[in-house]
Amino acid sequence: MDVNKQNLQNTEKIDKITLLFSTLFLVSFVLISFIDAKLLSTLVNDGFAWSSKVFGAYWQVLLLLTFLIGVYLAFSKTGSVILGKLNNPEMSTFQWIAIILCTLLAGGGVFWAAGEPIAHFITPPPIFEQTDSNFQKAINALSQSFVHWGFLAWAILGTLTSIVLMYLHYEKGLPLKPRTLLYFVFKEKVIHGKFGSIVDGFCIIAVAAGTIGPIGFLGLQISYSLHELFDIPNSFLTQSSIIVFAIIVYTLSALSGLTKGIQILSRYNVYLALFLVAFIIILGPTNFIINSYIQGVGNMINNFIPIATYRADTSWLGWWTVFFWGWFIGYGPMMAIFIARISRGRSIKELILAVSFIAPLVTMFWFTIVGGAGLSYEIAEPGVISEAFKGFNLPAALLAITQNLPFPLIISILFLVLTTIFIITTGDSMTYTMSVVVSGSTEPNAYLRVFWGVLMGALAIILISVGSGGITALQSFIVITAVPVSLILLPSLFNSITVAKKMHKEQGLS
Repeated sequence: MDVNKQNLQNTEKIDKITLLFSTLFLVSFVLISFIDAKLLSTLVNDGFAWSSKVFGAYWQVLLLLTFLIGVYLAFSKTGSVILGKLNNPEMSTFQWIAIILCTLLAGGGVFWAAGEPIAHFITPPPIFEQTDSNFQKAINALSQSFVHWGFLAWAILGTLTSIVLMYLHYEKGLPLKPRTLLYFVFKEKVIHGKFGSIVDGFCIIAVAAGTIGPIGFLGLQISYSLHELFDIPNSFLTQSSIIVFAIIVYTLSALSGLTKGIQILSRYNVYLALFLVAFIIILGPTNFIINSYIQGVGNMINNFIPIATYRADTSWLGWWTVFFWGWFIGYGPMMAIFIARISRGRSIKELILAVSFIAPLVTMFWFTIVGGAGLSYEIAEPGVISEAFKGFNLPAALLAITQNLPFPLIISILFLVLTTIFIITTGDSMTYTMSVVVSGSTEPNAYLRVFWGVLMGALAIILISVGSGGITALQSFIVITAVPVSLILLPSLFNSITVAKKMHKEQGLS
């Protein structure tokens, strides 16, 4: 491998196979949903059930090992290895972590933060013993949510895979593409052949499905909230207008590059999130939030391995843990590329601490701020949140929580703004990353970025035109796409150790 074989910054050669395969697949999915939504739903549900049954246990082990190996690399001698062949980071630590949080947490971090804790409070997870204590029920509900959005979820999104990619790309000149994760297994065959193009295509399909879904839900959720707050019609026109606005903003942001649009959006979104956190802590159920966070994290850590390896109720797992694991796995290779692009000059320890520890702990605190506040109100006045949540209505749960806070209208609007920017930053980063994969350049041309940005938004609009079932089918489809992607992630469990030790020796750290 010679670094001169690959111009790391400027070489651009469109991979037509990857582009056509992924585009036609996504368009075909949406067309089938438009022609026969019931048939598509049946096919997706069957595929979802099969994927969950056959691969669920493997995914649980994959995520657990990814986290544990990452911890080993960070706190052993390899933790001092500098990644990306750059002595100093390209951005400040605050900007770096802000981008990681806003990109990976996305809109799910707002609506799921409101909805998942109340869901587990109403129907306690089977791993926990039954209790009559409402506070303990709340702690168990938060602990289960912490597992789904905590250490394991974040680790699979860009730790071991980012280490492998940064070594092979920046040190050895291989392309910054998902196929590179399989280099140690298939060598040049996967780098230059059609096989590699198909691998990249599957990863683009998975991450596009994972991004189109939230974009579509953004239209549905914001439209619902606007109707409840201002009596604006909750119509297809309102929903599609919201999505068009998101398309315009995240496409323009992607065109501005990593040093402008996404940094600005992420920075101000973090400021807004910090303001809301401070507001709710000061004027909300302060004692409940602080106590439930501390005990919830302790409860989660105490039950970490039992929850992570729980297999007794596979039906429950399929609709909760395995669904989330499939969603995060689908994002895995593309997020690894994005993190590899923004993390040059960082050590392995910094990378693991930021992605596997700091981001999860912040996420857990955010879930306690939003979902914990909701649980406090529900305990004080049964039904105040759970009634709104009936039918698994995530936006209604969020709105019910904000309506119980001081200055409900202003806080509700600010949460909608926060959610919108979260989705926009995810759309921005994924538009950029998909363009990198198709073009082979870390500075892909504007037309390609616009193409992916508009395509994802347009497909989201078409899906919501057939009703929320189209978006729901796509969300379930994410789990199916995670099947091939999870196999692409597997070699990094071993290769990351080899690569880290090799870089440790090459950098003269022995």
